[in-house]
Amino acid sequence: MGGRVYVVIKVYPEDIDVNLNSLLGEIRKSLPKGVSLVKSEEEPIAFGLKILKVHLIMPEETEGGTSKIEEIIAQIKGVSQVEVAWLTRMSS
Repeated sequence: MGGRVYVVIKVYPEDIDVNLNSLLGEIRKSLPKGVSLVKSEEEPIAFGLKILKVHLIMPEETEGGTSKIEEIIAQIKGVSQVEVAWLTRMSS
């Protein structure tokens, strides 16, 4: 069994009318097997717009690294942009 990676991804909604709780539910449903959502938080950025920061744990050997997860989240209705904010290998 390989190592695990802790990733924080910023999810930018299309506009302030996007329901972040619904968006989080869609993200949770769309994650590939082996990827766990361990925490989420809203972060205000400007003019009433909030982003969703999702904290994930994924296998280190995931093919394509975070790219596959970023693509999956970016395809969700209401998502404007996805950005990896932080990534670290977890110790065993």
